[in-house]
Amino acid sequence: MAEEIMEYTSPSNPPAMPNMPGTGVMARLDNINQGTVAIEASRAIAEAQGKLVIAKKFPRNEIAAYAKAMEACQRPTMAAKAFYSFPRGGQTVEGPTIRFAEELARCWGNIDYGIKELSQDDGKSEMQAYAWDLETNAQSVQNFTNPHQREKTDKRTRTTVMENLTSQRDIYENNANMATRRLRSRILAILPSWFVEDAINECKRTLAGKNDTPLIDRVKNMVVQFAKMGVTQEQIEKRLKKKIETMNSDDFVEFIGIYNAIKQGESKIADWFESDAIASDLTNELNGDGLPE
Repeated sequence: MAEEIMEYTSPSNPPAMPNMPGTGVMARLDNINQGTVAIEASRAIAEAQGKLVIAKKFPRNEIAAYAKAMEACQRPTMAAKAFYSFPRGGQTVEGPTIRFAEELARCWGNIDYGIKELSQDDGKSEMQAYAWDLETNAQSVQNFTNPHQREKTDKRTRTTVMENLTSQRDIYENNANMATRRLRSRILAILPSWFVEDAINECKRTLAGKNDTPLIDRVKNMVVQFAKMGVTQEQIEKRLKKKIETMNSDDFVEFIGIYNAIKQGESKIADWFESDAIASDLTNELNGDGLPE
C-alpha cells in the first residue's frame, strides 16, 4: 500500500511546500545541477502565470458549464463509465470514477490538474496529485510515496503476495494507477459540491432508463460484457439473489459500478462473485436440485 505524506485543500493560499501544483519542481535536490533547477523553476513559474492570465481573460460561464455537464451526463457512454464499486469490510463502496471527474473538470473549465513523479529511488516513487482552480486559486494537493510493488495471487496457495516491480513500464503503470485514484479526489475536492451532485444524479437517471434502449436490453448487454471477463450469468444471479430478468434500475447501476471497478483493476472478480461451482448451486435449485427440467 502507498504511504501517504501530505494532503491539503486550500481556497486561497496553500502552506509553504517545496512542490507547487503542476510545476514539476522536485522536492529532493540532491545530485541535481542547480542551474537546471533554477531554469526549471523559472519556466514553471512563467507557465503558471500564463495560465492565470488566460483564466482571468476568459472566465468561466457557470450557466454554460452546467448545461454542458448535464448534456455530457445524458450520454449513455459517459454515464456507463461514471461510477465504480469495490468491497471493503463487508460493505460496498461506490463513487464517481476518474473519467467522470475529468469530464466535469473539462466542462467547468479553467482547472489545471495532473500527476507528477517527484522522485524515484530505493524501490519507491514520490508522487503528487493536484488540482487547481485558476479563477478562485482553490488548490487541492496530495503527496504520497508509492512502493514499486503490486499484489499478486499465488495460484498454489490462493493467497495474496506482494511482487516487487523492476520493469520501468510496470513501475510507470503502477504509479499511474495509484496516482489516478488520488487525482480523482483532488478534482472533486475543488469542484462545487452542487455541481458534482447534480452530475451524479443525471448520470444515474441516464443509466436508469432515460434513453431509447429498454432496461432489459441493457441488462442483457451487461451480461455479455461480464461474460467476456469470465463472469457467468449464474454468478451474477447468485450475487443478485434473483433472476436477471427482474433486475431493476438500482441493481443495474450497482453492477455497472462493479463492472467498471473490475475492468479498471480496482477490484477483482473474486471480490464480488463466487466460483462457478458455487454459483451453479442457484441453477440446480431452480431446476429442482439438479433434476432434468
